[in-house]
Amino acid sequence: MSAPTTTLAILPVDAHDLPFLRTMLYEAAFWRPDSPLPPLEEALGDPTLAVYLEEWGRPGDHGLVAHVCGSPAGAVWVRRFDEHRHGYGFVDADTPELTIAVAPAFRCRGLARCLLSAMIAQQRLAGTSRLSLSVEDDNPARTLYEQHGFVTHDAADGARTMTRALRGASGPHTATRR
Repeated sequence: MSAPTTTLAILPVDAHDLPFLRTMLYEAAFWRPDSPLPPLEEALGDPTLAVYLEEWGRPGDHGLVAHVCGSPAGAVWVRRFDEHRHGYGFVDADTPELTIAVAPAFRCRGLARCLLSAMIAQQRLAGTSRLSLSVEDDNPARTLYEQHGFVTHDAADGARTMTRALRGASGPHTATRR
């Protein structure tokens, strides 16, 4: 008897994925399993969180959704902000901020690692020179970010902004042949 086949597909975000991205934003923001959770709509109505998805599809918005056996299981996306309206991990207008989350039923299986690697590769191919993110100091995901080359850019109030240079970033017009 053979083991059941589990399929993984990492696909670009499309308009149908936006409700799932909202759920993943909620998971990313309220990651502590033992903390009381506000209602999803109330939490995502907070302007400090709403900024991560409102008017999705702006220039610079890129996202990936991991599907396990056809069901969405996790997501990663990047978004550019400006100094007047931005997320917690804002560095500058040229640096997209990354958000990532995995649905609770799919955690601890390497899915976040796959998503993060795929987004780093996608952004490198797009010519992005660096990424940023925000993570609380006690969030276990911080280790994953460090393993993927993110370093602390700034730290305050129990959280840190981390950045990762995308060395060798090349856009479609800057690639060279060897």
